[in-house]
Amino acid sequence: MSNEITIRDIFHQFLPEYSETHLFSTEQHMATLCISKCRTAEMGANISECESCHKRYIHYNSCKNRNCPMCQAMEVDEWIDKQQENVLDVPYFHTVFTLPEELYPLVYSNQKLLYDALYHAAHLTMTELSSDPKHLGARIGYICVLHTWGSRMNYHPHLHTIVLGGGLDSINHWRDKGKKFFFPVKVMSAVFKKHYLKELKLLRESRKLQYSGTSQKLQNHYTFKELLDTLYAKEWIVYTKEAFNGANSVIKYLGRYTHRIAISNRRIISMTSETVTYLAKDYKNGGKMIPYTVKGTEFLRMFLMHVLPKGFVRIRHYGILSCRSKKEKMDLCRKLLNSMRYFSKLKNKTVAEKLLILYQKDICKCEACGGKLSSYRLHGSYSLTG
Repeated sequence: MSNEITIRDIFHQFLPEYSETHLFSTEQHMATLCISKCRTAEMGANISECESCHKRYIHYNSCKNRNCPMCQAMEVDEWIDKQQENVLDVPYFHTVFTLPEELYPLVYSNQKLLYDALYHAAHLTMTELSSDPKHLGARIGYICVLHTWGSRMNYHPHLHTIVLGGGLDSINHWRDKGKKFFFPVKVMSAVFKKHYLKELKLLRESRKLQYSGTSQKLQNHYTFKELLDTLYAKEWIVYTKEAFNGANSVIKYLGRYTHRIAISNRRIISMTSETVTYLAKDYKNGGKMIPYTVKGTEFLRMFLMHVLPKGFVRIRHYGILSCRSKKEKMDLCRKLLNSMRYFSKLKNKTVAEKLLILYQKDICKCEACGGKLSSYRLHGSYSLTG
């Protein structure tokens, strides 16, 4: 498999043709600009010159767009390092909340509203069940991360939730169930469905929903009611994966989900003048990775479908892991559990120091002679953010 083809190459090849027949949202337009210019001269560069041997090094700037596959590694490592301070030596669980496919057209037409509703319903489900003494009787903590894609880049909005394996009761005593998850999956599914559909109906009644594309038919009262009847009758998919132990394993696990995008460069096999071939899971064959070939413009359509609304917060913390609670509550939990405290390695470090710690790369030293590098910045013709 070749690693030479990148998503940026695919944009360069097919974006002109795609632009002739497709409209872009503001966020999609910015993502295409950023990815197309990332790490090129148009983004500007940092140039270093050795004070001893005068060898020059050119490092083109990254676009920092959260949809760019070339800009995620550093962000992932920094985020994981920061989370170490809030990890306990207890089991963690991975729960996934999935929306029924009948909702997809409406969700895509109302992304911010109905993605938010997904977070709200998951949060209310966790809060309602964890506070019930029959299940746990404690306030738990969890991190929610939205993914909108399946392995083939198909539209498949779902929420990954990393759940702390215990919580604090009303008198601040620690409660858990060992390696057993707190809630029955079928109960979670029913409660999640209840909360999501309640919010969906409120949005409908307040006339906040928009209807575009194949969701236009839902403007009709009776058609919308038929959809609700179907959704109430259907069993929604919520499942919990096996527990994993230890701070190190949960931190690595978090990194697999937090900053992931719809597809990475390493999954792209080849590109012709008309098509792109990439690897994706074949769930009918045990999840084996197999090649799929699509038209280049279709690849771009699928990729851009997963660009989130501007300012949308994709990683959210709840319960005792919420921003306003975690410092005090995590200190208390560590005392109750006699748990080791993990400290950030990157806090208050410069970029050069971070690169040295994370990747053992010293950008202040000449690779040829070991001399000191002096740097200056060369500005490009574009100023992009995302």
